[in-house]
Amino acid sequence: MAPPLIQLKDIRLTFGGTPLLSGVELNVAPGERVCLIGRNGSGKSTLLRIAAGLVEPDGGTRFVQPGATVRYLPQEPDFGDHKTTLAYVEAGLAPGDDHHQARYLLEQLGLTGEENPHNLSGGEARRAALACVLAPSPDILLLDEPTNHLDLSTIEWLEQELDSRRSALVLISHDRRFLTNLSRATAWLDRGRIKQIDRGFASFEAWRDEVLAEEERDQHKLDRKIVDEEHWLRHGVSGRRKRNVKRLANLHELRAQRRNYRGTAGTASLAAAEAEQSGKLVIEAKGITKTYGERKIVENFSTRIQRGDRLGIIGPNGAGKTTLVNLLTGGAQPDSGIVRLGANLETATLDQHRESLDPKSTLAEALTGGRGDQIMVGGRPKHVVGYMKDFLFAQEQRGTPVEVLSGGERGRLMLARALAKPSNLLVLDEPTNDLDLETLDVLEEMLGDYDGTVILISHDRDFLDRVVTSVIAPEGNGKWIEYAGGYSDMLSQRGADLKRETAKAQPAAEKKEERAPAPSSAPKRKLSFNEKHALETLPKKMETLHADIAKLQRVLDDPNLYAKDRKKFDDTSAAIAKAHEELSAAEERWLELEMLREEIEQA
Repeated sequence: MAPPLIQLKDIRLTFGGTPLLSGVELNVAPGERVCLIGRNGSGKSTLLRIAAGLVEPDGGTRFVQPGATVRYLPQEPDFGDHKTTLAYVEAGLAPGDDHHQARYLLEQLGLTGEENPHNLSGGEARRAALACVLAPSPDILLLDEPTNHLDLSTIEWLEQELDSRRSALVLISHDRRFLTNLSRATAWLDRGRIKQIDRGFASFEAWRDEVLAEEERDQHKLDRKIVDEEHWLRHGVSGRRKRNVKRLANLHELRAQRRNYRGTAGTASLAAAEAEQSGKLVIEAKGITKTYGERKIVENFSTRIQRGDRLGIIGPNGAGKTTLVNLLTGGAQPDSGIVRLGANLETATLDQHRESLDPKSTLAEALTGGRGDQIMVGGRPKHVVGYMKDFLFAQEQRGTPVEVLSGGERGRLMLARALAKPSNLLVLDEPTNDLDLETLDVLEEMLGDYDGTVILISHDRDFLDRVVTSVIAPEGNGKWIEYAGGYSDMLSQRGADLKRETAKAQPAAEKKEERAPAPSSAPKRKLSFNEKHALETLPKKMETLHADIAKLQRVLDDPNLYAKDRKKFDDTSAAIAKAHEELSAAEERWLELEMLREEIEQA
C-alpha cells in the first residue's frame, strides 16, 4: 500500500467550550478520491484548512509527503492585488509548470483572462479560483464546495476534468450527484471525530443510518443498565463492602458515560407559512418576448403553471433564468406577449444573493427586522429563539453577527426569512447553496408537502430530479422549452445536455448561422385528428375525475365506514385508486400533447 500523500493524526481544535475536532484522523493516498461529509458547523471547512496548512490545530500532527504539491480551493477566494484573472492564476504556478495551462483552463471555464478579479460575479470568481488550483496539476486537491455558483454545464465539465486527472481529491460538496460520480471513499466528520469507509458517497447514507441506529441501540442498552444498577443500589445492596464499592464505582462510570454522550445534531424543522389556496391557474404566459439591446433573452415563450406544479428552471449563468422568472411572476414586463397571474396569489421569494443580509446585524435582528423578540410566521407572532431552533440555530447565536456565520448558516437564515412569509407560490433561486445533506433532505420533504406552487432555479441535478415536475431549459437565442419531469427526464427527451458556453465568442453572424436549422424538405408535422380531439376533451375528463375523486374521498372520510360496511369500504377504495390511475394517465397524455402542440406552433 502506497504511503499517504497527506496524513492528519489526532487533530484537536476547540472554539469556545465544545471541541470542534477531537482526535481526528485522515489519510489520503495518491490518486484517492475522498468526499468529506458532515453537518453545517461540524468543522469540515476548518479541517480542510488544517490539511492545507492554513490553520494550526490545538494538538495533533500534519504530515505531507516531501515534494508533494497541495492546492486548496476555499469557498471565498482571495484575489489579493492581482490586476487580471490570468495574473491571479499564473501566480499559483511553480517555476517548472506549464503557463499555457493557465490560459487554457480560463478559456474552458468561460473567462478571457483579462477580467479584473475584484469585479467578478460569484460564478466567475469560482471559475477563476478553480483555474488557479487546477493549472499546476497538483498531487492533491482540497476542494471546498467547488460547484457553488457554477451552472450545470460547467459542473459536468468539472466532473470530467477531475475524473481524468491523477490528483488525489478531498471534496466537500452539497451536490449529491457530483459526490457520487467522483468519490471512491467517504470520511464522515461527526461530533468532532471521523468515521471512514472505502466506498463512495453512493453508499454513505445507508451506512450512516446503520451507524446511528447501532449507536441508538447501544445508548438504549446503557440506559437499561443504569436503571438496573440504580435498582440494585436502592434495593439490593449486600453486606459485602468490597463488591458494593466496586459496583457503585461502575455505576458512577456508567452515569458519566451517559452524561458525556454527545448526541447527533437535531434536524431542521422547515415549514413554509402557507396562505389561502390560490386559484387553479397560477400563471399563464403567451408568446412573451424580452430583449436587452440586441440580445434576445426570451422569445415567444408560452407556458401554463397550475396550482401544485413544481417548475425547475435551468441554464448557463447569464442565460436569463432570473429574467424569465421575473417575467412569469410579474416582476418585469415583457416587450410583447401576455402574462396572466391567477387569483389570490401570495408569493415568497428566496434570493440567491446573500449580500441582501446586513453583515453587521445580529442573527435575531436579521429575522425580526430589528423589531423586538417576535417574528411574524404565517401572520402569527413567534418568539425569535423558538424560530431560530427550527432552523438549527442555538439560543446563544441570537446575538451573533451575520458576517461571522458560515455559508450554510447564512443559507438557513435566508430560508428562515423566506418561509416565514405566508405564501402559496414559492420562488427559490439556488436554495441548495451551502446547505448540508440533512437540511437538503428536509427541504425536499417540505417542498413535497407544500400545498402551493414552486418555481425553482437550481444547478443541483439530484435536487431537481427529486423535486420538480417539469424543467424549462434554454435552447439559445432566447428560445426556452419546457420538458416534463426532472433533470434526467429532460436529458432523455432532449437527447443531449445543455451546450456549455466558453469565452471564445464567435462573431454574431457566425452564431446565427450555427443556430439556423438545416433546410428540410420534410413536411411540417401536424396534430392528427385523434390528437386534436384528445387535447380538447382531456381537460373536461380531468375535471370530471377530480370531482369523482373528491366525492369518493368524502365517503372514505367516514371513520366508521370500515366497521359499518366493509364491502362499501373495499369498493370505494378500489374506485378511488382506479380514478387516480385514470387521472394520472390523462394528465400525462394532455401534457405530452400540449407540449407537442407548442413545439409545432413554434417550429
